[in-house]
Amino acid sequence: MKSMSISRLKKQKQTMAERSNTLRAGVLGSNDGILTVVGVLFSVAVATTNQFTIFIAGLSDLIACAFSMASGEYASVSSQKDTEKAVVEKEKVLLKQDFQSELDAVAKFYMDRGVTSATSYDIANELMKKDALGTVIRVKYDLELGHYMSPWNAAFSSLVAASAGGIFPLAAMSLLPVSLQWQGTILAVIASVALTGYLSAKLGDGLVKVAIYRNIIVGIITMIIHYSVGILLK
Repeated sequence: MKSMSISRLKKQKQTMAERSNTLRAGVLGSNDGILTVVGVLFSVAVATTNQFTIFIAGLSDLIACAFSMASGEYASVSSQKDTEKAVVEKEKVLLKQDFQSELDAVAKFYMDRGVTSATSYDIANELMKKDALGTVIRVKYDLELGHYMSPWNAAFSSLVAASAGGIFPLAAMSLLPVSLQWQGTILAVIASVALTGYLSAKLGDGLVKVAIYRNIIVGIITMIIHYSVGILLK
């Protein structure tokens, strides 16, 4: 019963890790969408007053950024998944070639947590009889056998978030009256990066105020840099 309870806890932990990874991809994608789009908008809007040109430049960058973030997340998580699968295959071989060492590793896991040597080996023997490969994978790598991060979930989350993040500055620059477009875009960017800072801090158990201020400062610096680039190109 105890081993089954541990197994369920491990599965829950893996599920939470996958959800956290998907949310992380979304937050990062949203932040990148905001900053890359506003970078293009500011550079182009300073160099030309043609609203259609500004809109097309921003929209093109938004689409490119969204798919770039999605493909990057897919490649990253796929690589992680391949690594985890390679670890499983390696442990299969070790179980056949050197079972005692694998048993010792499981027993050591419990000894490191204060369990006596005799009891640790009793636990290890019981677990290895029921599910040797799954036990070794959990103990040595903190992984749940057959449960891998989904690259498609991370990619889709990043795609949607990057698109959503970039829409706010694009809409502000494109739809607001000319007399308000700069002020409106700046406010849209500050509000958006503040929100992504807040979400990233909450997901990572970080300092909320620090994350918000950091994101706002980065957003302001980004706007200044690209505004300067636009002045040089004008």
